[in-house]
Amino acid sequence: MIDAMDIVGNPSSVHSEGRAAKALLERSRATIAELLGAQDADIVFTSGATEAADLALGGRGYIGAPIEHDAVAACIEAALAVGPNGEVEADDPSHTTLQLANSETGVIQKLPDGLAVVDFTQAVGKIPIAFGWSGAQMGLISAHKFGGPKGVGAVLLRRGLDLPARIKGGGQEMGRRSGTENIIGIAGLAAALKAADQELSVGVWEKIAEFRNILEIGLHSAANKTIFVGKGAHRLPNTSCILTPGWKGETQVMQMDLAGFAISAGSACSSGKVRTSRVLQAMGYDDVAASSAIRVSLGPKTTRDEINRFADAWLKQHEKFRARAA
Repeated sequence: MIDAMDIVGNPSSVHSEGRAAKALLERSRATIAELLGAQDADIVFTSGATEAADLALGGRGYIGAPIEHDAVAACIEAALAVGPNGEVEADDPSHTTLQLANSETGVIQKLPDGLAVVDFTQAVGKIPIAFGWSGAQMGLISAHKFGGPKGVGAVLLRRGLDLPARIKGGGQEMGRRSGTENIIGIAGLAAALKAADQELSVGVWEKIAEFRNILEIGLHSAANKTIFVGKGAHRLPNTSCILTPGWKGETQVMQMDLAGFAISAGSACSSGKVRTSRVLQAMGYDDVAASSAIRVSLGPKTTRDEINRFADAWLKQHEKFRARAA
């Protein structure tokens, strides 16, 4: 990204500075296509997955599940049923959008062939992904979910598929998304994806899954009424949705923050808002339970010592909660 700052040209210009910017843009596009198995796709850069969802879905009558991210849920016109483990059955894949992995629970969906849109956002970099193998017509990604910069994402689009522009103007991105491309952010997206692919290939996320399992076993041994949402389903290796009925998620977030740990009580887009998780409600949890969950996410630099310290801090607060509830 620092190197990209020295490329001052507009990629739509034909002078040498513009051609240098255009070359970087297209190299980044080619890197992303290769790493995501999307060589047979067009890649349309956006300001993130929220805009990507609007571009792919907005006003097109797609159906989806109530566990989708807010950006996707705002664009769908009908909701599908959700199973108790967060799994969704799509009766009409060609008019359906599904997330590959849920941001709150980490539950991974079994994608039917011929799906209209797959939201890859939460899963990229954590599990193997190939857009071509997914059978989907479109896919959504966001750079900051795999270590890249905030404010840049993309739609992966099956080549030849018509996609009317939502932002009109100069006709950039093959006429599908106007506005001068964010060259620095796009370079960061491609570089972060390459780094994430390397981590995945050397087994980093397998070690993270081990840590996640160690954490859950340790917490459950002393808090046997606590539920680990989606534990019976295929999940992302780094995500644990921990639900202790009656112990408010937002209270836990503040307690853990004071102990030096950053966790959440839902997706980041909902931070600061006191509301019950619609994801957990859709999975069949009542209002009390759905407001009593936290999401703990691990990363490539998480250590065993940090896992142990978090468990100690959480269990200390859990004892206080039990004493108050007694």
